[in-house]
Amino acid sequence: MNRKEPLFRVVKRESSSPVRQALAYVAAVVIALLIGAALLSSMDVDPLTFYQKMVTMDIPGNKFPWRIVENFVKLFVPLLITSLALSLAFRMRFWNIGGEGQFIMGAICAAAAAHKLGPVLPQPLVVLVMALCGILGGGLYGLIVALLKVRYNTNETLLTLMLNYIALYLLQFLGETKAGWNFFLDPDSARPKFAGFPDNADMITFPLGPFNLNLSLIIAIVLCVLLFGYLKYTKHGYEIAVVGDSPNTARYAGMKVGRIVVRTIFLSAALIGLAGAFYVSSAGTLSTSVTNDVGWTGIVVAWLAKLNTVGIVITALLITVLQFGCQAASTTYSSIDANFADLIQGIILFAVLAADFFTRFRLARRAAAPKEVSK
Repeated sequence: MNRKEPLFRVVKRESSSPVRQALAYVAAVVIALLIGAALLSSMDVDPLTFYQKMVTMDIPGNKFPWRIVENFVKLFVPLLITSLALSLAFRMRFWNIGGEGQFIMGAICAAAAAHKLGPVLPQPLVVLVMALCGILGGGLYGLIVALLKVRYNTNETLLTLMLNYIALYLLQFLGETKAGWNFFLDPDSARPKFAGFPDNADMITFPLGPFNLNLSLIIAIVLCVLLFGYLKYTKHGYEIAVVGDSPNTARYAGMKVGRIVVRTIFLSAALIGLAGAFYVSSAGTLSTSVTNDVGWTGIVVAWLAKLNTVGIVITALLITVLQFGCQAASTTYSSIDANFADLIQGIILFAVLAADFFTRFRLARRAAAPKEVSK
């Protein structure tokens, strides 16, 4: 029986210039924004006005613009660090989908340190201990999956995904269970409510006029530089690249693949836990919505930036502007809620992924079968 060939097949392009890719991405974003404009128009909202408020985050004309920037930084830093951390695992073809869970565990451990040590230690020391607890909380949570992967070759995608929900339900349990042992809750509240941190547990800031520069932003920038050098100029960075290309080649070259996987995944999860610690320290409390979906958005940022460190910084900045700007713009219109940012982000993602696909591949029509020559 003859096997029927498909009408079209996907063929990889021989070459794709960076200029062509950049133009394709710009066109994809423009198309996504046009789709968003059509949706806004259907809700009787002027798209140009909405996009202007979104891009400027409604800063022009605001009486307290520095507060908008401060709140923007609180969202940008966790997303940036989480995206950088996920890119470490993705470079090694280890599909860490557990950013949400690792972020939550880092936040919980940091919150525990804040409640227990905040009243007795000075602020710099409390913030440092919170950061270390966040690193350990997230790192050990990711280490579980790495060890199982190395020892039993388990599927890391499924494990990290399931551990997300375990961490989420633990957070909900802590936020809903009033008991004498649960120091996370406010004892003076009649209903279960997370307690605020002591003042010494708040993130350190440096006043620059009316603006308070968040220490976590400085640390995030330093981390970008360190990770760039780590991946590009160190032996460990080279090993990550080799294991990502071919684990068998790495073993043939004498590399201890299991040790490299465990080390890298611990580092990846630890950085995500650090992001969680920074967020709760800046927010001054724990909450059931503490992640703000950075574990999922970080995956989007890492892939859109093609795991490039500089690209991740730029993409995380643009995504945060999109999210924060949509939230700011939506307050002006009663017909739009903050979830519109997720809709626009999803449209942009699919448009950019489609542009990326067609810049690297093309659809080729099936070759016609040769006609038989009649005798």
